[in-house]
Amino acid sequence: MKVLNLQCAHQHEFEGWFGSEDDYTSQLERGLVSCPMCGDVHIQKKLSAPRLNLRAGRQEAQAPAEPAAGTAVAMSNHGGQPDLVAMQARIMQALREVMANTEDVGERFADEARAMHHGEVEHRQIRGQASPQEALELMEEGIEVIALPSVPGIKETLQ
Repeated sequence: MKVLNLQCAHQHEFEGWFGSEDDYTSQLERGLVSCPMCGDVHIQKKLSAPRLNLRAGRQEAQAPAEPAAGTAVAMSNHGGQPDLVAMQARIMQALREVMANTEDVGERFADEARAMHHGEVEHRQIRGQASPQEALELMEEGIEVIALPSVPGIKETLQ
């Protein structure tokens, strides 16, 4: 297993796990490697420190514990900007909470929001897609909306 430090053209850093160097190269050439923050497929490999198994023959060290529920895990290893890393982790955690606690109504978002606002359907937490014009019209009608970024991989646990 090869664990590589990768970076997209927008400077988002993340890890990629591959079976081999050839596996990484093949996936990269086919456009299958993309940034989990922005979806960019222009990826470059960063310097990585190899993992050396120097404890051969000794008792294995205890594996690190999984983060506690609700703990934000940074998806960037950009050590030069710890504030950026922390901010990315908070954003990803908040977006995951939105995904977990809302119903995806897709392109029916504007219609569903209006129906709830006018009492035609029961109020619930929804998310979906709306054009900038539809969002502006909703706001002008007094319907609260917030635009959120569409982040690829937000539904999955990022490594």
